[in-house]
Amino acid sequence: MQAQPSDRYRDLTLGGFVARLASAEPVPGGGSASAIAASLAAGLVAMVASLSEGRPAYAQHAVLHRSARETGLRLTERLLEIADEDAAAYADFAAAMKRPRSTPDDIAERDAALAAAARHAAAVPLQCVDACLDVVMTAEALAGRSNRNASSDLGVAAFLAEAAARGAAANVLVNLPSVTDEEFVGTAMIRVDGLLHEIGRLADVTRGIVLSGERREPLVDAPAEPG
Repeated sequence: MQAQPSDRYRDLTLGGFVARLASAEPVPGGGSASAIAASLAAGLVAMVASLSEGRPAYAQHAVLHRSARETGLRLTERLLEIADEDAAAYADFAAAMKRPRSTPDDIAERDAALAAAARHAAAVPLQCVDACLDVVMTAEALAGRSNRNASSDLGVAAFLAEAAARGAAANVLVNLPSVTDEEFVGTAMIRVDGLLHEIGRLADVTRGIVLSGERREPLVDAPAEPG
């Protein structure tokens, strides 16, 4: 179920979202919080790219800056959507938990509903982890190739994206025991492990370049200038 504009977390004030997070309501929870944190990381990446565009000192990286800004903005939007999707997925799982268990048929239907809801509740935060990889890939590409005065913001983006990925990954793993599709479970576990390893590596590289102040050559495979 897609969130209506009035129900979307993006439409709340920051204080309003935190108040909901701190309430006794089950949603938003850790999955939505992770997606919101990742959206902030993506926003920082877009900001650094924007602060680098049009600066003569960084002209050789102009194509990267434009691409990184567009990527950061796209990921910000997608991660805000994932925050709502995660809450909806948990609500579906909670509803399945409340299904009747009076008869064998009830129990069978409840078990099937739980398995399907758990799979969805694992798949949504897995998308968040995937998006976090895109965030840190873009941050790493900008490190040493963007406005030096905003370099610390890339370090913050790397920290936020890595933390968000670990939070989302935890939500993937906690739902897998209720999933009956063994192939999905095995694939998801391998995917999460690989994503976290690569995200951690790229985040470390980003932070290292930020701390060292290293200036880097343009990317060899940077996108071509539009015609």
